[in-house]
Amino acid sequence: MKYIGLDVGSSSVKGAVLKLDPPSVGDVIRADFPAAAPGLPPRRYEVEPGEILAAVRGVLESLAPAATDAQGLFLCGQMGGLILTDASGRALSRYVSWMDSRLVEPGADGVTEFEELERHISADVRRELGNEVRPGLTFSYLYWLARRGELPPGATAASLPEFVAGSLCGAAPAGHACCSPGAIHLGTLDWHRDAARELGFGDVAWPRLLEALEPAGTACVAGRELPCYPGFGDHPCALLGAGIEEGELSINVSTGSQASIVAPRHEPGPYQTRPFFDGKLLNTVTHIPAGRALNVLVRLVTEMAGTRAAGELSGADPWPYILAEAARAEARGSDLETRLTFFPGPLGDRGAISGIHEGNLTVGDLFLAAFRDMARSYDICASRLCPDRSWRRVVFSGGLVARAPLLRREIEQKLGSPARLATVEEDTLTGLLAIALAAAQGAPTVLEAARQIRLREAGAGGAP
Repeated sequence: MKYIGLDVGSSSVKGAVLKLDPPSVGDVIRADFPAAAPGLPPRRYEVEPGEILAAVRGVLESLAPAATDAQGLFLCGQMGGLILTDASGRALSRYVSWMDSRLVEPGADGVTEFEELERHISADVRRELGNEVRPGLTFSYLYWLARRGELPPGATAASLPEFVAGSLCGAAPAGHACCSPGAIHLGTLDWHRDAARELGFGDVAWPRLLEALEPAGTACVAGRELPCYPGFGDHPCALLGAGIEEGELSINVSTGSQASIVAPRHEPGPYQTRPFFDGKLLNTVTHIPAGRALNVLVRLVTEMAGTRAAGELSGADPWPYILAEAARAEARGSDLETRLTFFPGPLGDRGAISGIHEGNLTVGDLFLAAFRDMARSYDICASRLCPDRSWRRVVFSGGLVARAPLLRREIEQKLGSPARLATVEEDTLTGLLAIALAAAQGAPTVLEAARQIRLREAGAGGAP
């Protein structure tokens, strides 16, 4: 049995055939995610919805020959952001990306719209929203539009996966609760309509919230009618693909980074809480310095002309050199220190390189220090998530941590815990595979289906 999986990501739209017997992800097709619309004011990041849907349909058409017997379609995508639609799901606005930063632009009085928003959110409401109050989320953009009187009457406020799911079905937007952090009341797992009213956009309509295994409608793919399931968030799908279980601490290391742990109930703390699968929640700390911050250092060392490092790092892939030099620095010992907080996040907004002397300002020392700072950051965030440090195992996922054994060792040593590396290459699509397996074969839960996939991978030579 086969299904189609679709991930509408920030840089690409990916489609794949989800094969259930045995469970596997194959025939992956990619297309670039459309660029931001031209001529936008500074800090704006808006994308034409027609271009997004064209990219989605192009991927589905390319995938169709390999999925002629597919039984349904599952999709996930970028969380946060906003697109306004009418009651039938037709777009009324561009997609405002989570990367849009208009809310942090100072006004004439020097106060940002986001600061104004925070003043109107009580501590109780913040807890009910899972501590998810950030500039790139749906509520933030709705607040900005409402303050300017720019919300069309009767508009539905959707995230991108909800919009795509509805559009493929020719219906109103539809999603799972895990798709829209910062807009869901964690006590009811429904839209926080009271908060919306308090913030000035109480007349906005909301997408249909469906269970994970409840179809949103029927999509036409290459002339075939297929059940299409609600939109899911890419972050929870990635963790599902990594096979996260209760009692495990997830460390995802890629361009961005998160530390997460599955929770059976809502217990507010110094972290964000998001709806997950099977009625469970996900406690998480996001925007931990990782690949994006390391790229700052890569740009630094590749711009320094006249050095051996610059010459060897000028090729298409600098990382083999970087990792080899970092290993040499570890072998000889290094006392260089860095702080990778080059961008605002939970650990600060100013980075540093310190402890410099004649013998340690090298590429190897610099990146070894960066890896050690990353390990320190994960240790801090893990203690926020679980102060008694009672997790039984760490689960690593993401392209960067898979590529850098030295980084994994530094994190393992700092956390002092057993660890496993998720070996799947396509974590979000593997998460969709788990949902498809639960839907088709009646697995007791989505998490159990993910566990079955992971154990099969382990039996084939993956990490146990």
